Amino acid sequence: MNEKRPNIIKDKSFSFALRIVKLYKFLIEKKEFILSKQLLRSGTAIGALVREAEHAESTADFIHKMAIAQKEANETDYWIELLYKSEYLEQFQYNSILLDIQELNKILASIIITSKEKKYGKR
Repeated sequence: MNEKRPNIIKDKSFSFALRIVKLYKFLIEKKEFILSKQLLRSGTAIGALVREAEHAESTADFIHKMAIAQKEANETDYWIELLYKSEYLEQFQYNSILLDIQELNKILASIIITSKEKKYGKR
């Protein structure tokens, strides 16, 4: 039997994108249209880039796509903080989603470092 290995970053980035879509809907109900659109774009791009990286043409292409996903995660972290500081998010909402984006950032950083070490050797 050919069992598929779990893909943590793929699963977590997809689950995070779902959370972002739900948060976007919540923010729209609060009549916040500009920041929420930025959050939706960057927060869902992470998983899309991870999916793209699955079919990268080379190791360098894989690293590049993961690095862009990490940039989107950093941007998403910014929008989440801005929404909290501008009082669109309550403390408990902020704390909950902050843990998720920080975890995604750590996983992406680890994947990039490991991939670079495999490609270029340990430095």
